Parts: sequence; C-alpha cells; structure tokens
Amino acid sequence: MRLVVVDVGNTSTAVGLWTNGRVGRVGHFDGGFKEASAAVSAMLSGARRPDAMAYVSVVPKADRAWRAFAASHSLRFHQVSCRDFPLELGAGTLMLDYPRPETIGADRLADAAGAVARHGAPVIVMDFGTALTAAAVTGDLVWRGGVIAPGFPLMRDYLFERTAKLPRMEIGRGRAPKIGRSTEEAMRFGAIVGYRGMVREIAATLESGFAEKFRLVATGGFARWALRDLDLNFSIDPTLTLYGAGEICARRI
Repeated sequence: MRLVVVDVGNTSTAVGLWTNGRVGRVGHFDGGFKEASAAVSAMLSGARRPDAMAYVSVVPKADRAWRAFAASHSLRFHQVSCRDFPLELGAGTLMLDYPRPETIGADRLADAAGAVARHGAPVIVMDFGTALTAAAVTGDLVWRGGVIAPGFPLMRDYLFERTAKLPRMEIGRGRAPKIGRSTEEAMRFGAIVGYRGMVREIAATLESGFAEKFRLVATGGFARWALRDLDLNFSIDPTLTLYGAGEICARRI
C-alpha cells in the first residue's frame, strides 16, 4: 500500500510518502497549506499513485482545505482519530483507556501506534514540538494517558512576550553553557538544562506508576537537540508520527 501522510501541527506541517511501512520524501513546511500541498502534489505525479491520504491534525481550521485537496486529487481521505481504536497491530491490539478518548490529539494517537509498531511495548513516547507531549502504553498494549507540557517554542515566546528586556532566543542549535554569563547564555542554560530536568522527571514519574520497564522513544523537531547529553536511553525516531499515521490508515481504509 502507498499513502500520502500529512501531519498538521501548530508550528509546521510535515508530509511524506508511506509505502508498505516505510516513510520517504519527508518535508517540513512552516508556511502552512500552500507550500505543504505543493509538495504533496509533486508526490502524485509518479507512475504509481498513492492509494489514500493519512491525515493527522491538531489545527481544526486546516482540515477543510486538506479534505478538499484530497477530493480534488481523487485520494481517499482518512483522518486519524480515537475512532480508529482498538487497532490491530503486528504486536497485538492497541486499546485506549481514557475517560474521554475524543479529546486525545491525533498526533498523540499516531505517535503511540507508530511507537508500538516500530519499538514495541511497554513504551513511553515523547513528542518535542510546540508542546511537549508524552504518553505511556503498557505491556498489554493499552494507552494509559500521559502528559502535555510547554514546548521549547512556547517557553521561548512566553519569555519574550511577557518581559520587557529579554530577547527572542534562538532555539534548536547549540549546547547549554556551564553558567550563563550573558542574557542569551542565561536563557539558553535555563531552556536546555531546565528542559532536561522536566523530561527526566516526566519519564521517571510515568514509569513509577507501573511495575514495568518502559522503552523510551522520542520524536518531533526539537527531540535531538533537547535530548543531547541527557542520560536517558531514548530512541529518537524523526518520522514516527507520519509512520504511525500510515500504520493506522493502512488498517482502516
């Protein structure tokens, strides 16, 4: 099976081509629908057309444009949601144990499906995007819940917007200094070292609630930068959300 996979986030849109469990031709676009849809159009020009579009979105106002795009290109459209669960995977059936499953973000569902399919369970999967999200899937393949915390962009922008003199810090590159000897260095120290502490505490607290040893899987645009030099054994999987969306769609269309 061949699928176009689209992940619409608050900061950027990721697209790719899912072919029998492999994700290729990945692109990330900050400009929104116009640039991302042009990249998808280029994927449709080959001899072997995709069978459908697997769509993940946390931005409801973008959904109509992508649904219309799929229709105009004669692509079946599958929007990932809690209705896809229970979900049969190679490892078994992934289920949701959550009071209001309709409130779970589609990206978190795709992350969980992708993490179980690629890495197994029990697993804690963290997505380092505009927000930092974490979810725990226990060894019996049940999605138990998780965490939503501010991501690097939110922390940076809040500091800039709510203070008179702090600059808008560049994020995504560089290491933390041993001590901040300028405003920029002090902010970088706080962001990187403070964030590592939050990640470590989230992982430890989630794991402490279950008598299991969890695999740790990370994805999202800031994962590699955030986890560099952190003493936790994370597997970094940059295409996890797109992969998980394809896994779900391939079983539902």
